Amino acid sequence: MRSFNYWRQFDYFLLLTAIVLTIFGILMIRSATLGAVDPDLIRRVPDQIRYALIGVPLVFALAAMDYRLLSSLHTWLYLVMLVLLGLTLVIGVEGDGGARSWLNLGIRIQPAEFAKVIIIVTLAYHLSNRYQHFGNLSAVVRSGIHVAVPTLLIFVQPDLGMTVVFVVIWGVMIWAAGLRLQHIAVFIAVAVIGAPVLWSQMAGYQRARIETFIDPESDPDSFYNIRQAVVAIGSGGWVGKGYANGSQNRLRFLRVRHTDFIYAVVAEEFGFVGGVAVLVGIGIVIMRVLRGARIASDALGSLICYGVAAFIFFQTFVSIGMNLRMLPVTGLTLPFVSSGGTSLLSTLIGIGLAQSVIVRRRRV
Repeated sequence: MRSFNYWRQFDYFLLLTAIVLTIFGILMIRSATLGAVDPDLIRRVPDQIRYALIGVPLVFALAAMDYRLLSSLHTWLYLVMLVLLGLTLVIGVEGDGGARSWLNLGIRIQPAEFAKVIIIVTLAYHLSNRYQHFGNLSAVVRSGIHVAVPTLLIFVQPDLGMTVVFVVIWGVMIWAAGLRLQHIAVFIAVAVIGAPVLWSQMAGYQRARIETFIDPESDPDSFYNIRQAVVAIGSGGWVGKGYANGSQNRLRFLRVRHTDFIYAVVAEEFGFVGGVAVLVGIGIVIMRVLRGARIASDALGSLICYGVAAFIFFQTFVSIGMNLRMLPVTGLTLPFVSSGGTSLLSTLIGIGLAQSVIVRRRRV
């Protein structure tokens, strides 16, 4: 009976929305790679389907697993995360962007994507046991150190986009745990002082992306794809040109259209209506996960949901922002939609963690 009650509380609307977005993403990747001759592009759709078929059952498996049991393994999870990130630096494989972010273990995986989910669980455990002491700056600093170690390993790959994702996850979760306003001023001061150091340690192509965003004429070739993305979005009009009929997409004017600029393909082929529909779908996912945070039975579950909602929102914000020329290009995927099997899998794992919290919500 207890198991039956769990599944009655399962958020099927959240799962259905995630599945619809995933299927739509597969269709958009197919459109973006239609007629490709590059073997890597040809494999994109089958790979995305395989990861989706793994990810959806994982949602149910994680929902069936008590998230408190998973958090009890926080030390081992943290060590596994550090080992994977360390191996990436030693024997990692370079991706399209030039970062050594991948491991080839028979299949190519991006450990930082799994680390993103692991850090949510381990940080939630850390904060749930210490949030009563968040009046002291030392407690906040200790949580920062907890996140800083894997974040540094990701930064030196170098992967600036995922580095910022980790910082955002930490910021949202410590805010949810009760961060005091006076501590924010301290962090702002540290950020201002550390910005020049961070700039000096960034890879050349990362600095070039920011410089191109500020001054497009400094590197016309790098700005080319951003310009084509804006053209694609603008040419879509209200309802778009139809599936697989976008000229920027079909005539290959738009590069990396299956990953970084998938939203431009959506907007060109389905117009303003299609672009807004994707935003609404992802917004529903975020709101349902935040609902899980509100009805969670304890601080641990609430913090896990906040962490999951944080990375889905931030990656959506950045991915669409760079397509609209509002933010620099970072290489972050659009959740559920962009090509990237490991990214899709980590997002569905995050949904599974949220479902584990939701089915064990407090009685009202």
